[in-house]
Amino acid sequence: MNAPFVIGEQVRAVDLRQPGEAARIEGFVAEIGGSLFHRPRWLQAVERGTGQRARGLLAEKGGTIVGWLPLSEVHSPIFGRVLASSGFAVEGGALAERDTIAEALCRAAEEYARRLACPTIELRGGVAPPDWRVRTDSHCGFVRELAENGEAQLLAIPRKQRAEVRKGLDADLTVHVGTGAADRAAHYAVYAESVRNLGTPVFPRSLFDAAMDALEGDILTVRHHGEPVASVLSLYHAGAVLPYWGGGTWAARRLRANERMYYDLMLHARRRGCTRFDFGRSKTGSGAWAFKKNWGFEPEPLCYASWTAPGAEARDADPTSARHAARIALWRRLPLRLANLLGPPIARGLG
Repeated sequence: MNAPFVIGEQVRAVDLRQPGEAARIEGFVAEIGGSLFHRPRWLQAVERGTGQRARGLLAEKGGTIVGWLPLSEVHSPIFGRVLASSGFAVEGGALAERDTIAEALCRAAEEYARRLACPTIELRGGVAPPDWRVRTDSHCGFVRELAENGEAQLLAIPRKQRAEVRKGLDADLTVHVGTGAADRAAHYAVYAESVRNLGTPVFPRSLFDAAMDALEGDILTVRHHGEPVASVLSLYHAGAVLPYWGGGTWAARRLRANERMYYDLMLHARRRGCTRFDFGRSKTGSGAWAFKKNWGFEPEPLCYASWTAPGAEARDADPTSARHAARIALWRRLPLRLANLLGPPIARGLG
């Protein structure tokens, strides 16, 4: 499987279980300014947490890395097989010194997908060949500079949203940041309830644990009378904080706990030395999209691309797809214990 693909620069599949190989690629990602989701450590965390295989294609010239395409081989009995770049991520795609190298990596990925019996490739960013399906209208990203102090950060929030944050600051809430077992348990309980309420299967807790163990991160939890009502697992990369998995219970809305959570995270991240707040992606025009815009973040359209093997059916794992509307409505009505039992085996195949 490590035989090179004969396309321009030498392109080959890599074995990320070899520490030296993974370390070389980590260095390339840092040098060229790649995202958290280009890192081998992300792919390895996904593999440990979900069982989906960490893979990738490397372009080299004279023994020097000139391009890298991170890949997760995702299998689901419901959604089928896919090579995702990157799995369970909002960014990815080919990272290369030139667009021609990035396109060569994508062409090599087509052959690689055939070898692995994956009829679909999904790129969450980066350059794609002209005959691939490209969309810029499905999702937007939200990134903004952090202010220098708490008062400035509050004033940077638009007036109506600032009033909601102040309500959260005035409420009887406590905030704690940590990485221990109690922090992880509280976060998972809140997050699982939050996504059930949205009609989405919850990821296995092992994914969160793997990400926390492999990457720089922490958990901020907001409590009301000792009870967790909002919690977010954040990751840190290249001067940015990424509040990646967060949510709140039904009580969080009344208490403005989510508003308190994100404002306190901004202050916490600044104290850690971060200069940017990466609010992640949201479906264009969705409620989450509007929520982030209300905070003063400008939506930036994301470029996603996909390839489907000739004769194969395009994969559809989009939770907002009309195809899944009835399933989502049913999931929202499930008892929480049942949703938490059934959710992880389904969610580990979403990719």
